[in-house]
Amino acid sequence: MRMMTAIVCLTLCAAPALAAETSCKAQATDKKLAGAALKSFMTKCEKDAKTACETSAGEKKLAGAAKTSFTKKCVSDAVGT
Repeated sequence: MRMMTAIVCLTLCAAPALAAETSCKAQATDKKLAGAALKSFMTKCEKDAKTACETSAGEKKLAGAAKTSFTKKCVSDAVGT
């Protein structure tokens, strides 16, 4: 139970932090990534963004099409596409 509480707390802290950060694309540009390093970075960044966005949708008690739409826009904004 404590582990679950810790995970929820970390996730709640990560979602606003993710929104405050620059997009994945901007971070990759700043780091001057290219090729396989760019692909790997973008894949991980998108996965992390999707997790944070799905958590945020759950907190907002969204379901169905509203959840899908919210998550899609949230991830798109975080990735920078």
